[in-house]
Amino acid sequence: MPRLHTNEFPWHAPSDQNRREGAVQAARLMMNAAHTAPCAGGVDHVECELVWGDEEQQALGEKMDELSHAPGNERARERYQTEAVMAREADCLLLLGDFRARNTPFDADCGLCGGPKGCSFLYARRRTGMGQIDHTDKSLAKTPIDGPLCQLHVHDLGYAVGSALWTARTLMVDARPFMTVGLAASRLGYCKSSAFVVGVLVAAGAKNPFVDTHAKYPTMNVRRVVDSARRHYVITRQFGLDYRHYPSGNVPGSRSKNEEG
Repeated sequence: MPRLHTNEFPWHAPSDQNRREGAVQAARLMMNAAHTAPCAGGVDHVECELVWGDEEQQALGEKMDELSHAPGNERARERYQTEAVMAREADCLLLLGDFRARNTPFDADCGLCGGPKGCSFLYARRRTGMGQIDHTDKSLAKTPIDGPLCQLHVHDLGYAVGSALWTARTLMVDARPFMTVGLAASRLGYCKSSAFVVGVLVAAGAKNPFVDTHAKYPTMNVRRVVDSARRHYVITRQFGLDYRHYPSGNVPGSRSKNEEG
């Protein structure tokens, strides 16, 4: 009869991969929940990407470390570096973007985008043609997130993220949304049509890796601690002569047969 064993250590062993697959399956259902969340006008607005794998997550963490040193991110440097570790430790990452917030505003004359009613504040900061925003033009972007954005669609993205998190809670997996993860993912080409992306980290382990972390988490995370313990063990085990240089029963630290009797 087939048997499926799961355990979360050692990392990336077959038993750990089996456990991670459960988190990935949960994230797939979270994607469905994001798509079916309430939205203005009932028009589709969300694009999703599901990312997992050591190589992909390492690349995302490295991009977050890079952004931590970008001009203007000095105040958020520690946050980027801490959450980069969390991105590496997650079982998978769910990326949610809204592809209408920048290019196709709801035109509700609400003024929520930060300017007067009529959406003129948003349209004045975009290149347009034939009454449509040119989605290929990025020449006017001055900030990490190319705003202003239609806030009705941004609110809709909030509903999508909330729906995905509710599904994670229902399925008993740990999940937490991060702006830093979404920004780094956008720089790497994920959710290409969206100007605003939220990254939701998903994990299914004994300890939620996204809360209750050390103040210096970039250097005091579980992988660094385990690696440090391995390094010290390898060094200290080499103290003294090789075991072949000691007569049988006279190895320092061992008990003789008389003592054992």
